[in-house]
Amino acid sequence: MAEKIKILYLDDEIDNLTGFKATLRLDYQVFTAVNIQGAMEHLEKHPDIRVIFSDQRMPGKTGVEFFESIRSTHPLPMRILITAYTDIDSVIDSINRGNIFRFVKKPWVEAEVISAIEEANKFYQANSMLSIKNDELQRAYSELDKFAYSVSHDIRGPLSGILGAINVARDMHDISEMKEMLFLMEKSLKKLDTYILSMHDYYSLQRGELHIGDIDFKKMIDEFKDIYKVFASTANIDFKVNINQREPFRSDTVPLKLILNNLLSNAFKYQNKNNDAKMVELNIEVYKGVATIQVADTGIGILGNHLGEIFNLFYRASSQEAGSGFGLYNVKSALLKLNGQIEVNSVLNKGTTFKVTIPTK
Repeated sequence: MAEKIKILYLDDEIDNLTGFKATLRLDYQVFTAVNIQGAMEHLEKHPDIRVIFSDQRMPGKTGVEFFESIRSTHPLPMRILITAYTDIDSVIDSINRGNIFRFVKKPWVEAEVISAIEEANKFYQANSMLSIKNDELQRAYSELDKFAYSVSHDIRGPLSGILGAINVARDMHDISEMKEMLFLMEKSLKKLDTYILSMHDYYSLQRGELHIGDIDFKKMIDEFKDIYKVFASTANIDFKVNINQREPFRSDTVPLKLILNNLLSNAFKYQNKNNDAKMVELNIEVYKGVATIQVADTGIGILGNHLGEIFNLFYRASSQEAGSGFGLYNVKSALLKLNGQIEVNSVLNKGTTFKVTIPTK
């Protein structure tokens, strides 16, 4: 059953309020007030009131003045003036101030009032959607500003490093020194390549549609084991994998792989170099239609005041390794597409555990 439209009627005459509410109460949720203070209390308690009727002639403030006073604090409700007077000056005044959606004359007719409510409700819905879209647009502009700055900064950094190495290498004759410069250039190019791939993931998540299929986590993780076992061996990191999937699971392979790759990449990248027993552990369990993925490491950890920020675009919680600022943001975006959730627990210089839960499709 659809929720009733909420209406507020302000009038200093009790009989008018009683008659109005008795006539409309079956089809609408009607609130009444005999003074402005009472009307404001209703507006504060019920911010989803869509239509406000007000009598023009009231003690203290006129209906037009009341609507003028709430225009900035309650901009969305549609305002309808009820008056028994043919006061052309007040009509012109209300139109000039831009406060009034419609006029209803006293004594009002039920059909006219209902027509005014239905028309006002359509405008309310349109204005509400416009307000939401404006908020989304402002957030998009803010994100675009950060994106433009970060892209220019993070792409120019590696390129500047490469150009600097080239300029230095021009005057070199020693092979070992030239090899060192080539190593630095390779490092910068790898950083740039990682950044570009992260941007690709970002746009794929923002624009892509889901392609649902059967997921075999054991087969999927075998690919990651091949990728990370060399890194684990050279960095002396114990890589443990436990998979418990005894039931079918359906989801989109691409965002799932992105989530796993980013979490594993961070777990290997941000290891505590002073720890002699380095470890990354991946646990996956599928039970009652939910996949639970845990990635734990013995890394440098994350400060408590950073935990609320790490999923923001371009946020970097550590300077140990230069990240792109896309990784965990992409993880969060992928989880939104899959209706998943993520939790993080971290102890500084001890390690971090990410727990992801994703329902089957």
